[in-house]
Amino acid sequence: MSEAVTRVAAVDLGATSGRVMSGRITRDRVEINELHRFRNGAVRARGSLLWDVLGIYRETLTGIGKVAGTGPLHGIGIDSWAIDYGLVDRDGELLGSTYSHRDARTDGVAEKVVAEIGAAELYATTGIQQLPFNTLYQLVAARGSAALEAADTLLLLPDLLGFWLTGAAGAERTNASTTQLYDVRTGEWAVDLCRRLGIPWSILPPLRDPGSVVGPLLPDVARDLGVGAEVPVVAVGSHDTASAVVGVPAETDRFAYISSGTWSLVGLELDRPVLTEEARLADFTNELGVDGTTRFLKNVMGLWVLSESLRSWSERRYQDVELRSLVAAAAEFEPLRTVVDISDPRLLAPSTAADPMPERVAGLAAEAGEPVPVSPVAIARCIVDSLAVAYRRYVRTAAELAGRTLDVVHVVGGGSQNEVLCQLTADACELPVVAGPVEAAALGNVLVQGRALGADLPDLAAMRAMVRRSSTIRRYEPTAGLDWAAAESRVF
Repeated sequence: MSEAVTRVAAVDLGATSGRVMSGRITRDRVEINELHRFRNGAVRARGSLLWDVLGIYRETLTGIGKVAGTGPLHGIGIDSWAIDYGLVDRDGELLGSTYSHRDARTDGVAEKVVAEIGAAELYATTGIQQLPFNTLYQLVAARGSAALEAADTLLLLPDLLGFWLTGAAGAERTNASTTQLYDVRTGEWAVDLCRRLGIPWSILPPLRDPGSVVGPLLPDVARDLGVGAEVPVVAVGSHDTASAVVGVPAETDRFAYISSGTWSLVGLELDRPVLTEEARLADFTNELGVDGTTRFLKNVMGLWVLSESLRSWSERRYQDVELRSLVAAAAEFEPLRTVVDISDPRLLAPSTAADPMPERVAGLAAEAGEPVPVSPVAIARCIVDSLAVAYRRYVRTAAELAGRTLDVVHVVGGGSQNEVLCQLTADACELPVVAGPVEAAALGNVLVQGRALGADLPDLAAMRAMVRRSSTIRRYEPTAGLDWAAAESRVF
């Protein structure tokens, strides 16, 4: 008798690139294979930063079609970055533009909302970190706009793509919980908060649990993809970090994770939110995970700062700067010479010719009284050292706030390939670092789909055991010699 195999398409969207993976689950292993990758990024139009959501959808369809062309397709799942959304009218037509969270329209909005509602009440209701671009603040910024006034439904990005695939509207909980529109105490939308801020709460769609079936493909979509209309779209952990945490190869609950990419999400997996005043003052966020877990974490700017610096150099005189060789050279540079607050909001916007990222990093150093990095190698070393200092700060703070003892830090995502950063993280945190898998979000996407489609994966422990059997990971032991506590005190 042949072994049962579940084959799915995992759409994993990042703010700088997207990919569609073929996922294959057998009794003992999970395998993924990238079949389609495309560049992504916000487009500036009429002074605003906007997502080309129709282009993203086109590339998504292309990738799913490639997966379907390799054999039977049993399911489709979509995960992406959080917070950003599209508005549709009562006929299901997209209204207006889909703004990037890096757009300046939310500048100053968070401060006004906090003044009106109160920071303590906001946190007690939503449990969410104060980020200036949270969906709540985007909607407050959009009050009075034609698109918001005509909207029937708000759909977060994975749900918008799922709507175009199936015609079914909803909001998957792991992503909904990031919006600052979700009441973490009741598990429902924070309707009263919306009313008080003049946000039309009726546009918030029904909530879905990860692992639920969104619906079968629309007939025309199925026909264009060359698959049967019965192929379901499954609501995975549609926030990519929720999927990535499923893909962490942990053996116990005594772990911290760093989902390292454009953003770094640094935190713990818990049974319940931490809504204490100490957690609020530390600006930690409580987001939902798969199987009713809480992702208690801190958003850190991440490798965005390095990638934008590389882009800036490539557009100017440093035409030969390449990431791998730059990081290797940075490893030999003087350690902890310059550290900055890597999450300073001035690093949020894309690098431009008039305001290049490397000069912003140097400016932060000068402002803090640190030695000013000038060369690409010095700036790269400043970035990785500053990331490691931030990781140390927030891994330790998370453990203290949650009363959790930690044995290991798991680094997943693209940053797990950065050997210098992984070793610095182990040194800074004074804990072993287990790096990999790189494609943790895609693996988590595939595994949640697999369980929904009948694979024997009853819980997160079973999924993670399969990840361990199927993935290549590397362990970094902490080394002594640098005064990380002193470096941390220079930043925080």
